[in-house]
Amino acid sequence: MTEATHDRIAKLVADNPVLLFMKGTPLFPQCGFSSRAIAMLDRLGVEYASVDVLQDMEIRQGIKEFSDWPTIPQLYVKGEFIGGSDIMMEMWEAGELHQLVNGLPARAD
Repeated sequence: MTEATHDRIAKLVADNPVLLFMKGTPLFPQCGFSSRAIAMLDRLGVEYASVDVLQDMEIRQGIKEFSDWPTIPQLYVKGEFIGGSDIMMEMWEAGELHQLVNGLPARAD
């Protein structure tokens, strides 16, 4: 990964309290795992940003190196890498995902 790609990813993570790197968009997820991650974030009602890795190959590869995590989607909350959709689901079921986003701005619909 180039330093420029690393810096772009770091800025995205720093600038967005809740950020999901995913395949597709929240309205049109392009894989089941991304769809499941979006469904959880939507149910939480928290404001979040997303990055469609299918639109940028440098980000798609770079995010895997940035997090040292091989799969997408990838969730970041308050600058911290949380994990992919399986970890999100485990945290959801344990109530940990709710606690993690507690106090963050709600999504305006």
